[in-house]
Amino acid sequence: MPIEPEALAETQTKYLALHEFVKAAKNRLDANMWDYLVGATETETTMRRNRMGIDALALRPRVLRDVSKIDSTSSLFGKSIRLPVMLAPVGGLEFMAVGHNGAVTAGEGASAFGVPIMLSSVSKPGLEQVAAATPGSKIYQLYVRGDASFIEDSIQRAKGNGYDAFCLTVDTAIYSRRERDIVRRFAKPWRASATGEAQMRQAMLNWDDVKRIKDQHPDLKLILKGVGTGEDAQIAVQHGVEVVYVSNHGGRQLDAGRGSIEVLPEIVQAVGGRAKVWVDGGFSRGTDVVKALCLGAELVGLGRLYCYALAADGAAGVVRMLEILENEMRSALGLMGVTAIDQLGPGFVHAAMPTNMPHVHSAFPLLRLDDSGY
Repeated sequence: MPIEPEALAETQTKYLALHEFVKAAKNRLDANMWDYLVGATETETTMRRNRMGIDALALRPRVLRDVSKIDSTSSLFGKSIRLPVMLAPVGGLEFMAVGHNGAVTAGEGASAFGVPIMLSSVSKPGLEQVAAATPGSKIYQLYVRGDASFIEDSIQRAKGNGYDAFCLTVDTAIYSRRERDIVRRFAKPWRASATGEAQMRQAMLNWDDVKRIKDQHPDLKLILKGVGTGEDAQIAVQHGVEVVYVSNHGGRQLDAGRGSIEVLPEIVQAVGGRAKVWVDGGFSRGTDVVKALCLGAELVGLGRLYCYALAADGAAGVVRMLEILENEMRSALGLMGVTAIDQLGPGFVHAAMPTNMPHVHSAFPLLRLDDSGY
C-alpha cells in the first residue's frame, strides 16, 4: 500500500542524520536480532576490513566547475533509478520491520523512493507478495534448497511476477560460525529449513548449474552474488552472467577475508566491460557509494543501513534514509566538481590512512551506543 504522506513528513523531521536510524533500531530490536544485524563471522575481521577498505580511500576534488545542476540518477536494465544503490538481500526482514510485514515493507520503501530491492528467498512474505507491493525495480535472490527443478520453479515464479533479474548467492556453500548468535544460543527461524539435505544443495551448487540455467534461459538476467576474486569473475563472464556481484556477505561468511572495496578493482579489471559489476559490504555513507562508483561499480548494495531504517520507522524510514543518502551523495559530487555519475573514475580517489578504527559503525563517529556485552 502507498506510504501515508503524514508518515513521510514525520520522518523528515525525526531523522536528520543517518546515525539516528542506528540508535532507533538498537532501541527497538531485541538483543538477538540486533546482534544478528550488526554481527559477522568468528573474529569479524572481514566485516571490519569492509569498513577499513572504504575508510582507506580519500576523495580527490576538482574545482571551478559548474556544478549548479547535479544528476545523481542511474539506470538498471534499461529502467531509470533515482540513485545507483539497491536494497541488498537480507534474511529475516519480517523480524526487523515495523509491523512485521518484512520484505513487503522494504519493497514499499524502495519503490516509493525509486531504487531497486533484491529480495532474499529467506525473507517473508514471499516472492509473490513482495512483487505485488513493489511496483518499482526488483530482483529475486535464491538460496538453493533443492534440485534443478527447485531452481527452475523459482526462476519461473520470479519471471511470472515481474522481477527484473535473478540472483544466485554463491558464497554460502558452508554456513559460517557467527559467534554472536552462538553465544546467545540464538537459532534464526529462517534457517530452520536450511539443514541436512537442504544445506547440502547449496554446497553442491557449481558452474554446471550456472551453465544449465543460462542454456535453458538465455534471456534471463543472471547475477552471481558473492564473487571475491578476478579468477571467478572471468569464469562468470565466460558463462554469460550479466552481473558479477562483489560481496563477502557483509563479513558474515569467510572470516579473515578482504574488504569488498579492496576486491572491486580486481573484479572490474577481470570483467573488462563484458558484464556489470555490483558491490556491497559496509557501505554506509554517500561518500562510500561515490568511492565504489569511482572504482567501477555500477550499483552499490545497502544492507545493514536500510535494515536500521526499516526497524526504526518501516517503509517511511527507508525512504527517509535514502533521502539523506541522496543528499550526502549530491553534496560529495558537487564538491568533487562532478555533475553526473558517469563522470566518476579512479582519478577521483587516492589511498589514505583511515581516521577511525574499523568497526561496523565506524562510518558514524558521533554515534554512541551502550554495549551490553554477553
